[in-house]
Amino acid sequence: MSTPVDDPLDPLSRERSHLAGSRAALRAMREDVESLDISDVTANWVNAEVLARQIDERIKALADLSDTPLFFGRLDYLHAPGAEAAEGAEGERFYIGRRHVHDAEGDPMVIDWRAPVSQPFYRASKKDPLDIGLRRRFGYTGGDLTAYEDEHLSDPAAVTLSGSAGVARTSKLLQQEIERPRVGPMRDIVATIQPEQDEIVRSGLGGTVCVQGGPGTGKTAVGLHRVAYLLYAHRERLARTGTLVIGPNKSFLHYIEQVLPALGELSVRQATVDDLVAHVEVRGADDSTAAVVKGDARMAEVLRRAVHAHVSMPTEPVVVVRGSRRWRVPAYELEETVRELLDRDIRYGAAREALPQRIAHAVLVQMERSGEAPDDRVQDAVARNSAVKAAVKAIWPPVDPAKLVLRLLTDADFLAEHAAEILSEDEQKTILWAKPVRSVKSAKWSAADAVLIDEVNDLVSRTASLGHVVLDEAQDLSPMQYRAVGRRCTTGSATILGDLAQGTTPWATRSWDEALAHLGKSEGVIEELTAGFRVPTDVIAYASRLLPHIAPGLAPVASIRENPGFFEIREASGTAEVVVACGELLRQEGSIGLIAADARIPALAEALTEAGLTYLAPGEETTRTTRLTLVPASLAKGLEYDYVLLDEPQAVVDGEPDERTGLRRLYVALTRAVSGLVVVHGAGLPVQLG
Repeated sequence: MSTPVDDPLDPLSRERSHLAGSRAALRAMREDVESLDISDVTANWVNAEVLARQIDERIKALADLSDTPLFFGRLDYLHAPGAEAAEGAEGERFYIGRRHVHDAEGDPMVIDWRAPVSQPFYRASKKDPLDIGLRRRFGYTGGDLTAYEDEHLSDPAAVTLSGSAGVARTSKLLQQEIERPRVGPMRDIVATIQPEQDEIVRSGLGGTVCVQGGPGTGKTAVGLHRVAYLLYAHRERLARTGTLVIGPNKSFLHYIEQVLPALGELSVRQATVDDLVAHVEVRGADDSTAAVVKGDARMAEVLRRAVHAHVSMPTEPVVVVRGSRRWRVPAYELEETVRELLDRDIRYGAAREALPQRIAHAVLVQMERSGEAPDDRVQDAVARNSAVKAAVKAIWPPVDPAKLVLRLLTDADFLAEHAAEILSEDEQKTILWAKPVRSVKSAKWSAADAVLIDEVNDLVSRTASLGHVVLDEAQDLSPMQYRAVGRRCTTGSATILGDLAQGTTPWATRSWDEALAHLGKSEGVIEELTAGFRVPTDVIAYASRLLPHIAPGLAPVASIRENPGFFEIREASGTAEVVVACGELLRQEGSIGLIAADARIPALAEALTEAGLTYLAPGEETTRTTRLTLVPASLAKGLEYDYVLLDEPQAVVDGEPDERTGLRRLYVALTRAVSGLVVVHGAGLPVQLG
């Protein structure tokens, strides 16, 4: 923070000097933490381990990444923040970066982008300057500060770009940052967040936000940056309750895993829905018809009925013997207690734990009426009495979630009893297993079965709730999967990210209102991002030809890219020509994704190997030496590459169970390119592409 006075002779040298000073200050902050001596601070080894782990995380958070600019912008306030109305109040200068950096005296050299004082960097405009006199953006090359852009908000016509090439009248730094080639995992977008994105990022912790965004609108980045912002604004609360990012698959999670650490946030857990419900080993798979029924929200009621069917009304009294006396609780009184617990609609397991205490309380009432003065210890002893335990086991037996689901899927009569008037006979037959299964361990559970077990597990014992959950590619979840996610944030909030046009499962989401209802977040706010920052104009225009067939009524993404991008359609007679096209793209700067129908991946892999072209699998994009990734179409969702070579679009469509799902899969594949797209085909193109 400083008074906004520039060296008129060499502003760029001044900024480089501030960068060097900031890096030195960050290094000093790290060294201060590394030098901490905690040997005599804690009373026991447990606290010492916890403190040591916290210090280690702090050291990691203070890492200075050589290829990540420490600051990317500067704000010169006209007045001191909070003193705009004070006559003669002197303005201040703030450098905006990914984390807070202060000097030896504690004065800030870089302000965290999430701080309130940084907000005008994203929100200030010529119409509403927010008391900003100058906004400066910085350009970097290989970690070195090489250019800057000045926007004088008090003089909207004045924009200056300075760098090694001299001075230009129009700035393109922001556009260059958006379009610059990418190699490796996903980067943060903290330097390029747009006003409409910033509003979502800084929305409060108490509310759930659902973001509908087409390809390249930055919805994934917005969700991750919202987590970073919430951890900054509500760190103490979220440290207690926890945060979670849920992605569609492991490849996607590997792709995004470096974004939050680059922003200094190391404590956010990442998982897939399958990870959350991993109560059993998944070794089987459902056909689409069975998966749709198992994923239907109606299954929740079937399971609830099956769980509570274990409760039986007592027909015999409970007789408790203590010393020389016998205390009798009649059957009708036990039935009243059981019905009261059922009416309270609490978890099955919680009610089962409460029942022996209720019976013991009835015994204590009789003791008091007879002149005794029992205390809490007596009640606990009665609750542990063998007669009470036997009664509870008979009335409210324990339920094993996996065993219950197994019985539903293998016992036609049991399923029919609890699915009556909920599932049709055909639907019941669809989900019944053809062969009997001896045990839970030998069962070939499917992913949908694991979600059902998770539902029962929650009916028996409440699932722990987190403070905030981010759910990405949400359009592909079933209603029962939404419920599984929702119970992880019943007392917290959520950020839901997705695109209805990219739904490629048979149970894909039809509307976000419906999805929010299944999550238990009906009050959630739906936001739409329509400005495309990543996909070139020509590419998104071509892919948008599919929208009337896959998502009628959904507005196409409007690319704001100045560069229309490279786009070509060419015919190829075999895999050899596909390999040649890969070689051509490898002459370009940046990453290349060869996307193909899953069935064609082995043949393409063999052809690449024979040609001596090394390649990665999705999620392995962490090296700068290998820039080519061979991507099955089923794993392309959420990934981005500078250049995409799409092999045989019709094969991508034909690889799905129905045409609409296939066209949605093709839409996903077509929109993974950041700089250019080459479509290679030997067979005809899908007619929907015109």
